[in-house]
Amino acid sequence: VQLQASGGGLVQAGESLRLSCTGSGETFSAYNMGWFRQTPGKEREPVAQISWSGATKSYADSVKGRFTISRDNAKNSIYLQMDSLKSEDTAVYYCAADQFGRGYDVWGQGTLVTVSS
Repeated sequence: VQLQASGGGLVQAGESLRLSCTGSGETFSAYNMGWFRQTPGKEREPVAQISWSGATKSYADSVKGRFTISRDNAKNSIYLQMDSLKSEDTAVYYCAADQFGRGYDVWGQGTLVTVSS
């Protein structure tokens, strides 16, 4: 599978953005998926994760109540709706796939989100 993330940009604090990640391949719907982010000098951190069916979701404490992860398996896509953005949300955001239930092993190219205060 290959993943393509999009939707990043420059916004002001308090505004919203929606990230998209589209995957290739016929088995996309079988993968657990996640969004991660990374800022310079820091390790990549998980933001939100969603099970293959969409029934189970989890969020980092820092984004709970502000971000929503979803997926549309018919479109081979996952999304990250980011509301009430803060300057500390500024990062490169990556989508990733867990193909075999052993961890995230396929990564998209990243999309930059910049939140100005």
